[in-house]
Amino acid sequence: MKTIDYYFWMNSDWAYLGADRLEALAARQQAAIRHLPVDLPDVYARTGGVLLGRRSPERQAYRVAELARWCRKLGIHVNPQPAFMCPDAGLASRIVIAADRAGLPVPALYKAILKAEWCDEQDISDLAALRGILERLGLDAPALLAAAAQPAIESAYRRNTDDAVKAGVFGSPAYVYRGEVFWGQDRLEMLEEAIAAPDAR
Repeated sequence: MKTIDYYFWMNSDWAYLGADRLEALAARQQAAIRHLPVDLPDVYARTGGVLLGRRSPERQAYRVAELARWCRKLGIHVNPQPAFMCPDAGLASRIVIAADRAGLPVPALYKAILKAEWCDEQDISDLAALRGILERLGLDAPALLAAAAQPAIESAYRRNTDDAVKAGVFGSPAYVYRGEVFWGQDRLEMLEEAIAAPDAR
């Protein structure tokens, strides 16, 4: 089975922009996606990355310009500077991992959480906000929140982060296919080319 290891941060605006296209790509190529939320600040600390608020004004300005370009191209709205920008994503990540282990629809869930931050001005570190998202999706909020608090889910979150670094991942979103890293939603076309290529390359 063709499998894409999808490492992403639950605060990643770029992951939100690429989410639907990744799902469509996987469907076209009959590939499975392993949804693997990571602690990106930890990844950055171990790979030389710089959190957005610590970047130079020039880099921050370019991010806003690039987001605007991609939003126009894709017809997707993202607020580049939402009211609650990049809060602690730990609980949101653990909820997604718990949902995945329970066999629930992870794409709908993680996209709803990203949308809440980047489009709906919600604080995704807030328990009430996350509970509301789960309820709107028709999911069992008490059960998922209880599962997300279990040590095994925290261990899985840490393992995702460790595995991302071991795989060569240094940012979000990152897609790993057969050991090759594709960083950024603007590399989805190249990812699909790699998946579609014959085995004997």
